[in-house]
Amino acid sequence: MRTIVEIHALQNFAPSNLNRDDTGAPKDAFFGGTRRARVSSQCLKRAVRRHFSELVQGNILSAADIACRTKRLIDMLAGLLVEKGRPFDEATEKARLALASVKLSVKDDGKSEYLLFLGQREISDMARVIHEKWDSIAPVDSTPSNEKKTGKAKKQAARSADPELKEAIEKILDGGKALDVALFGRMLADMPEKSQNASCQVAHAISTHTAHREFDFYTAVDDLKPEDTAGADMMGTVEFNSACFYRYAVVDWEKLVENLQQDKELAVKGLRAFLEGFVVAEPTGKQNTFAAHNPPEFVAVCVRRNVAPRNLANAFETAVRPGRDESLTKKSAERLVRKAADLDRAYGGGQEAFVLSLVDTDLDGFGAPLPTLNDVLDRVVSALQE
Repeated sequence: MRTIVEIHALQNFAPSNLNRDDTGAPKDAFFGGTRRARVSSQCLKRAVRRHFSELVQGNILSAADIACRTKRLIDMLAGLLVEKGRPFDEATEKARLALASVKLSVKDDGKSEYLLFLGQREISDMARVIHEKWDSIAPVDSTPSNEKKTGKAKKQAARSADPELKEAIEKILDGGKALDVALFGRMLADMPEKSQNASCQVAHAISTHTAHREFDFYTAVDDLKPEDTAGADMMGTVEFNSACFYRYAVVDWEKLVENLQQDKELAVKGLRAFLEGFVVAEPTGKQNTFAAHNPPEFVAVCVRRNVAPRNLANAFETAVRPGRDESLTKKSAERLVRKAADLDRAYGGGQEAFVLSLVDTDLDGFGAPLPTLNDVLDRVVSALQE
């Protein structure tokens, strides 16, 4: 039986620039015939991963339960090896040779060719293997002149490495039961067999209404400027918007458990942490300027079995246009509930839904209203364990 967990949220942000494009403007998208404000899925996932780090600091998650995305793996391994009593320079070289044994080459500046997304358990276990096999890790013969190209050089280094070292490191690269790797997946270009398919899909957040960019013109004055000198010492503009976003994500429960090597206890803890983070974590773009800390006012989490996922963005294909003195968030929630009911009638339901709503909206059987986010999360966990 396939079980999916879907989360829908409506979040009305005050003027802000949460997620910028290459020109510094708020990201947007064309949807339903009008321009909408947008926050990318990558930005939202980054916010959730930062929330995971905060849970580690609060001792709710273990440091070993999360991953690190970096080009500086060599530095991390060298640091762990120094803690084991190895000299730094030798540790750096041994780590470089060990990575080369599995075709993860490092450039002259000490960085890998691309960002590596590795669980903390994988990194610490890799350092342990290097420490244990220290004496067997030695430089390989120089690459023949006709094998100077990167791809061939990687293969040559891997072929020349200690087979036991290579096997040990390959065995380590299993995702390390890291929650963010299990949820969001990873690709290792040089070791595709060690890539991991994501158990979670996150949609780009889009505004439920037409959104327009605005400009904040600012000036700044030098504090030490003579009083008799007029004019600003710096000026410019910052683009911003204000939008009620529809946000959506879906988690394949069985795939999450599989990615976490059948550790259901960790899967439950990880799913709860993800759902909580999806609700409370915010993008950080320009927040020092705008302080748009506005929690979602409508959250629905659905546990559904043997049905396809349903992104409800088409509830807002026609842009919401609230009347005078009407709440934009409330009108958006009414549209969302109505679209969910229409799809249930057309394609069948088979779901348990739990709703946290701060707006006065008739749920029309969409789900059970609950007073707090913790209540919603508790009911979701209970539904998964039934």
